[in-house]
Amino acid sequence: MHQLVIAEKPSVARSIAAVLGATQGHEGYLSGGGSIVSWCFGHLAGLSDASAYHPDFAKWRLQDLPILPDPFQFTIAPDKQKQFAVLRELLRAPDVSEVVNACDAGREGELIFRTVYELAGCTKPVKRLRISSMEDGTIREGFQNLRPGGDYDGLYQSALCRAKADWLVGINATRYFSLRYGRTLHIGRVMSPTLAMLVRREAEIAAFLPEPFYTVQLDCGFPATTERLKERSAADAVAADCENRATVTRIERRERSEKPPALYDLTSLQRDANRILGYTAQQTLDYLQALYEQKLCTYPRTDSRFLTDDMEEKVPAYVAAAAAVCGLAEPAHVNAGQVCASKKVSDHHAILPTLSAGRTDLNALTLGEREVLKLAALGLLRAVSDSYCYTETAIELRCGGHSFAARGKTVQDPGWKVYAQQQREHTLPELTEGQVLQVTAATVKEGKTTPPRHYTEDTLLSGMETAGAGDMPDDAERKGLGTPGTRAGLIAELTQMRGYLGDEDSDLRALTDSAIGKLEAMTDEDYAALDLTPDFDAEDNDGA
Repeated sequence: MHQLVIAEKPSVARSIAAVLGATQGHEGYLSGGGSIVSWCFGHLAGLSDASAYHPDFAKWRLQDLPILPDPFQFTIAPDKQKQFAVLRELLRAPDVSEVVNACDAGREGELIFRTVYELAGCTKPVKRLRISSMEDGTIREGFQNLRPGGDYDGLYQSALCRAKADWLVGINATRYFSLRYGRTLHIGRVMSPTLAMLVRREAEIAAFLPEPFYTVQLDCGFPATTERLKERSAADAVAADCENRATVTRIERRERSEKPPALYDLTSLQRDANRILGYTAQQTLDYLQALYEQKLCTYPRTDSRFLTDDMEEKVPAYVAAAAAVCGLAEPAHVNAGQVCASKKVSDHHAILPTLSAGRTDLNALTLGEREVLKLAALGLLRAVSDSYCYTETAIELRCGGHSFAARGKTVQDPGWKVYAQQQREHTLPELTEGQVLQVTAATVKEGKTTPPRHYTEDTLLSGMETAGAGDMPDDAERKGLGTPGTRAGLIAELTQMRGYLGDEDSDLRALTDSAIGKLEAMTDEDYAALDLTPDFDAEDNDGA
């Protein structure tokens, strides 16, 4: 009898098969060592289009809305029917005694496997493989600790609920608004509120009126400035009053420290990769996925920024690998405990370079893969380092009867900032209260208030992650719009297909004007007609 293992992708299946000894190739699967290993090519099936439920639904008509399938149906994608036929035959094979779900250990992986399993009419017992890296040792350990598939029924139901919610909102709202306004308007459960964030920000920028302000800056060996003044004449008067001497009237010193940032989850890594390296969220996810499949980093689609408690003793080895990737020395103290907290880990722990990464030839990687791997490695080195400690000094000066202020820092212990982008800290000389300083110039500086910044992928990811968080219960499992694994695709669609990001003169400005005008023209009856809320709660914000 054989054990059938079903992975999500061929590359993952090959890695598993190599460990299990399934080295004999067949059309759509591998076998050997008592195991059969096959794969799904991602989603082989999806929820059927509306026309599958009734021929009339092929046309978009207001009188057919809302469309509420009961039960929902699935359709095999035309280009994936051959692989589904292979899986169905294997699942029904009399010499297969049990099935192992080796798809990605999250909601979508559960849905991918269960959909194929149920469409094939299989009733054989299921075990679940849950691993966070593709290293051989991790795969072996995972197969030694297989869990009953039924333990993850809730995860499957959550993913199915998300898919149905996406279908209900997408089909009904897209048809309603498109028919209502005479143009195709794609409405999605996550896409639409994300687009609303963009529209709102663009409207704020368009409506912003800059206001000038003025400050007076003293040069007394270091800059010291007044508070903002609204009138140029007031600033000129202050500058005219200034003498060639200033007196130190107050000195305040505070010892401060900054804890190291937590380890990377997908979203925080995508944000830094966009800000530091200029990569899009989708590029970063693609590079991470390639690294994962090359056994060089752990599972990328995670929303956790900690490791489990049982990993604490392995942290020094991961740190050594991260230091080797970056070509840097290890931290003087590896604070493994501060990155481990099982209660803060959901489906997967934070992103780490694997132990294998420390031994790999980085020159064999693409530039993007290499830079993202180094970024993940630096994240680990920072997270286990000591706090950044410094003395913050604030001084107040009096000159010509007016107050001036200056601030500076003196670093006591660089801590985790040894592994961060170095920023020049502004320092102040040693001063005492009552000390008189020589003033060489008093200059009026003009500035203007600035509007909110246009969204970048970095800031949009942050906005999606925290959207509505204040309205969610504290114990909610997931907050915000989308999930780490789906936000990149959504942003890519908004950017590439519709030009909503990055170009101020894009369709976004026209869409903003159009949307605002039409919303203002809607009556109470129009709003009431939009109530298409399904009669269940969509727990997960996954997908668009």
